[in-house]
Amino acid sequence: MDAGIAALLGAALGSFATIGAAMVNGRATARSQFRQSRRQHRRDAYANYLGALHDRDIAMDAVLGALQPGTPDLLDVDEKVHRFVELARDVHRAVEVVSLEGPPSIVEAADRVAHASGDLSNVMRRMVKNAHSGDSSQKVVDTALAAEREHALYQAVKGFRAAAGDVLGNAN
Repeated sequence: MDAGIAALLGAALGSFATIGAAMVNGRATARSQFRQSRRQHRRDAYANYLGALHDRDIAMDAVLGALQPGTPDLLDVDEKVHRFVELARDVHRAVEVVSLEGPPSIVEAADRVAHASGDLSNVMRRMVKNAHSGDSSQKVVDTALAAEREHALYQAVKGFRAAAGDVLGNAN
C-alpha cells in the first residue's frame, strides 16, 4: 500500500473517530441538559403547589378560627370562606402542573393531599352551614373532627414533600 494512501486512510479513520466521540459527547451533554431542565420544571411546579397549599391552609385556619366564638361574626366568616375558595382554586391550578410534570408517585401523593383537603373542607363547610343556621349542637364534635382532619392533611402534605424530594433526588 502506498504511503500516501495509508496516511489518507489514517486521517479518515482519525476523523471518523473524532466525529464519533463528538456525537457521543454531544448526546451525553444533551441528555444531561434535558434532565436538568426537567428537574427544574418539576422543582418549580412542586414549589408552586406547596406555596399555594400553604396560602390556602392559612385561609382555612382563618375560617376555622372565625367559627370558634360562641356566636361567630357571619360576615367575617363569609369573607374568610371567600378568600379560602379563591386560594383553593390556585391550589387546583398548581396541582394540574404537578400532574403534568411529575411521575405517578407525585400524582398519587398529590391525590392524597387532595383527599385529605376535601375531608377537612367538608367538615368546615358543615361548620359554616351550622353557624349560618344558628345550630351549635355539633360544634364541639366538628371542631375535634376538623383538628383530626387538619392533622391528616398535614401528614399528606408531608408525604408529598418527601415524594417530591425523592423525584428531585433530594432524599435525605
